Amino acid sequence: MTEWHKSDWRAKPRVQMPDYTDAAALEEVETKLGSYPPLVFAGEARRLKAHLGKVSRGEAFLLQGGDCAESFAEFSADGIRDTFKVMLQMAMVLTYGAKVPVVKVGRMAGQFAKPRSAPTEVAGGQELPSYRGDIINGFDFTPAARVPDPGRMLQAYLQAAATLNLLRAFSTGGYADVHKVHAWTLGFTGAPEAEKYRDMANRISDTLDFMEAAGIRAEASHALETVEFYTSHEALLLEYEEALARVDSTSGKWLAGSGHMIWIGDRTRDPEGAHVAFARGVQNPIGLKCGPSMTTGHLKALMARLNPANEAGRLTLIARFGAGQVADHLPRLIKAVQEEGANVVWSCDPMHGNTIKSTTGYKTRPFDSVLREVREFFAVHNAEGTIPGGVHFEMTGKDVTECTGGVRAVTDEDLSDRYHTACDPRLNASQSLELAFLVAEELSARRGHLQRAQAV
Repeated sequence: MTEWHKSDWRAKPRVQMPDYTDAAALEEVETKLGSYPPLVFAGEARRLKAHLGKVSRGEAFLLQGGDCAESFAEFSADGIRDTFKVMLQMAMVLTYGAKVPVVKVGRMAGQFAKPRSAPTEVAGGQELPSYRGDIINGFDFTPAARVPDPGRMLQAYLQAAATLNLLRAFSTGGYADVHKVHAWTLGFTGAPEAEKYRDMANRISDTLDFMEAAGIRAEASHALETVEFYTSHEALLLEYEEALARVDSTSGKWLAGSGHMIWIGDRTRDPEGAHVAFARGVQNPIGLKCGPSMTTGHLKALMARLNPANEAGRLTLIARFGAGQVADHLPRLIKAVQEEGANVVWSCDPMHGNTIKSTTGYKTRPFDSVLREVREFFAVHNAEGTIPGGVHFEMTGKDVTECTGGVRAVTDEDLSDRYHTACDPRLNASQSLELAFLVAEELSARRGHLQRAQAV
């Protein structure tokens, strides 16, 4: 790798980022952020990379989920707890049902900026700059709210720090103790998925009782009482990312101090662009969204730039094609990876390719399409003999009505009941759990197939 500095991106084409009008205010914010402690530490990022290396070899599974865009107005301890709880529930379903360790990564503590399909939007005959996430401008449709404000980066940092503090407390302070698996069911409805989860929780409790009676509890207690939980976000606002980049005193390498894992979106993955220029120089695990327009040539160039040493766990390719299109695009990208002999994690984002406008005017995602894309992702990897390593989705612990379908059958008419997202529609807790059972079934079937193949 050629010599890299955290400001190299400034000489590259920038897209999907705001043009701040007050240069002095921006410089003041960047200087202040540059003096703040990093939000995460290099050892944590290296540990996540090692876990993702296991995912790339099929020895673990990546569960990545959380908000489409974190909100200043919706920020609360209950909201963080509920999303964390659903992630624990999903991980438990995957671990118990598919017999595989789960690497848990939240879209949290940094997911404040969003790329947009157009620079402006029109409402009531008025055209204003698009809302780009709370770290950049305000959601209210007024000229004042839509002006990019660099001061919002400071509020985002403080909210991310508070979120991380609470997540660390939940992870190690007893909330994640598997012996409390029944406590995580609080708030469940009578949906079939909830009953399936309760049955699984009963079996887990019985197993734990047996372990304790057999004297195994003491040796395994720490592993059962705590979890490792990591954070991730799209590294879209590079002024924020640069300000929080730090040199790791142990290795001398740069770290994106804003989150454990950062990813590059489908709209910002130009190999010669600013976002790739920044991400290539930090040691964090990097995600790369791969949509239908990703060419094999671009993918090969991006892998060479982002992971020149071909480290296992460094690069996660997040496929997002849309239901019915996976078989049209994923095989050629798999072939490109194989031709380069590249170490990657393959993850499925079944959300972003399945966004539609409902008959009632709301942006939504049909849950059947989400499930279909996940099935197609597994089917292609099974056919190619490659490893389906993870899922990446937008979800919340709140009982929202934003995606249609699921066991509780949210309809177009139901969307207005609890449609709270500021950007993209999210799975609710029930839909998230339903998805986890589907993934567990796919992983279990794959595991059985591989075992039968080895026995022949």
